[in-house]
Parts: sequence; structure tokens; C-alpha cells
Amino acid sequence: MDPRYPPEAEEFRNEIRKFLAEKLPRDWAGLGALDTEDAHAFTQRWRGILAQQGYLAPAWPKRYGGAGLSKIQQVVMVEEFAKADVPVRGANDNFSIKMIGNLLLRFGTDAQKDHFLPRIISGEYRWCQGFSETSAGSDLANIKTTARLDGDDWVINGQKIWTSEAATANWIFVLARTNPDTPPHRGISMLLVPLHQPGIEIRPITMITGAREFNEVFFTDARTSADNVVLGVDQGWKAAMALLGLERGDEAATNPILFRAEVDRLIALVRERGLAGDEIVRDRIARAYTKVEIMRFLGARILTGWLRGDPPGVEASVSKLYWSEYHRWVTDVAMTLLGPAALIPEGRPPLRHFRTDDPGAPNSTASWSHTWLTAISGTIYAGTSEIQRNILAESALGLPRESRA
Repeated sequence: MDPRYPPEAEEFRNEIRKFLAEKLPRDWAGLGALDTEDAHAFTQRWRGILAQQGYLAPAWPKRYGGAGLSKIQQVVMVEEFAKADVPVRGANDNFSIKMIGNLLLRFGTDAQKDHFLPRIISGEYRWCQGFSETSAGSDLANIKTTARLDGDDWVINGQKIWTSEAATANWIFVLARTNPDTPPHRGISMLLVPLHQPGIEIRPITMITGAREFNEVFFTDARTSADNVVLGVDQGWKAAMALLGLERGDEAATNPILFRAEVDRLIALVRERGLAGDEIVRDRIARAYTKVEIMRFLGARILTGWLRGDPPGVEASVSKLYWSEYHRWVTDVAMTLLGPAALIPEGRPPLRHFRTDDPGAPNSTASWSHTWLTAISGTIYAGTSEIQRNILAESALGLPRESRA
């Protein structure tokens, strides 16, 4: 691991800082300082600026709407955007660009790249992820949704759940069983499916915070073109694993910055509550600071491999387990500091549905309490802590595989 950046990366950092200074308002205090409505409006405008500059997908070739930057330049850009607290992408773009867009760029056919990638950048196509089912969460290979070829179309039947942003998307990448006569991992395909068609029903799910970002998606003889399959028929498990690895690429750069900004907010909360002299509180703050510094070096280790072109391996499981368990602990510390006031959330709730609230957010009880509720789910979504520990035990430590029923 080498946490240092080459001189050319620092030169590009100055370019990004100049870009931010030119495009942001003079009184910019961060997305977290805006109220909910203004923050969403700014994010939409900012997405258009990034698309015009090629910065929505900076490492994509210019022919697809990117900027043709190197991976190290992309990491530098993400770092500077996080420090300035401006969005790296717009709504749905985590799924549209970071997930399916990057997967198609790497594994898609030329026709798929030419058709889908420019429309992702323009915002014409907005994506969501159709993986989890009621009986297939951590055990993803247990999916029951099926797809069969009917002439030039796939016909899809089944159900997906916990589908983030499905209500605002118009395309979904779906894992479906296309070969029931093979072992579970080998009979799955990843299909690209338009959402706005007969045979697809989307039902919102109210989260514990009151938000309705999650959804159920039902498929009843829904259709998509036979060409809309990624990596080939029955290669969906390989496509899914590749996608999950790509998902954690630039998170290695952004997570430590976001969590460090949250520690700074926690320190401010301690001072507001007059608890800076409490030895137990000081010990917990020191522990939070230390854990975030460790997270920063874990991120540097992942980035070192990522910049060499090596997809994250067991390091991704270490990182996921580390930040999610840490976040449950540190938000519990915040709720303890708030005391009875935490029972009555007041003020602006978080702008983010995942991870931390935005840097610069006010220390409202609503911000902390909703972030705490979200942190509880962090040890479940994107791979439960139990699954991550199994992966590390078997892949990193070489322990015997867990017995299967």
C-alpha cells in the first residue's frame, strides 16, 4: 500500500479545485447546509453541470459521455468533491453509473455500450437494481424469478424486494433464473429490463425512518429484448460478483471523508452539550477518531489495488464489515449524548438514505436519530456482517467452509 499520490495527481487536484471555485456559489457551505427541497434542486442542477463537463463518469471514454480520465484522476476528483460536499452524481446514478454503467463498460457488447451508456449520462435512462428476493438476500443464488426465451424476447416472472429507487427509475438490471437444471450459481442471467411496461408493478415500502425509497417489484410476463443480457446467458452470477466489486471502488475514497466529517459533527455536539470535560465521553470521541483513521488506511489499501487494475478481493469484505459495525457504534454514542432529546426528532432529517448525513448538516436530533436508524441496516444491506465474516474466515484465513444444510 502506498498512500501517496504521484505529482500529476496533485496537479489535477488543482484543476478540480478551480472547477469547483468557478461553478459553486461564493457562499457555498455544503449540501448539508441546505434544506431538503433546495438540496434536491441543487443536486439536479449540479448533475447537468457534471454531465456537460464529462465528470459524471470521469473515467469513461469521451465517446460515451465521460471525460477519459485515469483512475487516479477519478479518485482525486471524488476526494475533492467530498471535501467540498458536492454530489459526485445525481439521483439513481449509484445504480446507473457506478453499477450497471461500469459493468457494461467492462463487459457489455459494443451495441450495448453505444445504446445504453450515452443515455445513462444524459439521464434519459435511470436504473435500479433487481437482485434481492424474499428468500434470496444474503443467499443470492436462491433467487426464484425466472426468465424464458419467447422468440426475440425474454419473458420474466417473479418478485424483487428492497429495490432502492425503483419508483424513480425507468430501467432495472435483474437477476433471473434462466436454466433450472443447473446448480444454483450457474443457471442465472443478468437482464436489462425497461420498467415502464405492462406486467411490472412497483409497490413502495416504508422504511423505519419514514422514507419510502425501498420498493417491491413484481414481474408478470414482463418482456425485454433477447439481446439485453450481460455477459451471456447463464453468466449472471459472474456479472453480479463483478458488479459488486465495482460498486466498492470509489467508496474507498469517499467513505473515510464522510465518516471523518461525521466525527467532527460529533465533537461539535459534545461541545454544545457541555460534555467536553467528561472523561468517558472524551474516550469515546478518541476511539471514533482512531477508527476513522484506520478506515482511511483501509481505503488507501483498496485504492492501491484498484488503481493497479485489481478488483477488490477480501479487502472489500474487511472494509464493508469495518465501516458498518463502526457506524452502528458511533451513532449509538451520538444518541446517548443526546439523551431524552433523541426521542423527539426535530429539525432537518438526513439528505442521504445510506451512510452519514452530508458534511455541514446541522446537529439536529432528526439528523442524528434518522442516521442512527439507517446505521442499524448498514450491517445487513450490501452483505450482512455474518456473510462478510464467513468470507474472511474462508478466503482470507483458510478456515473450513461452514457446513451447509
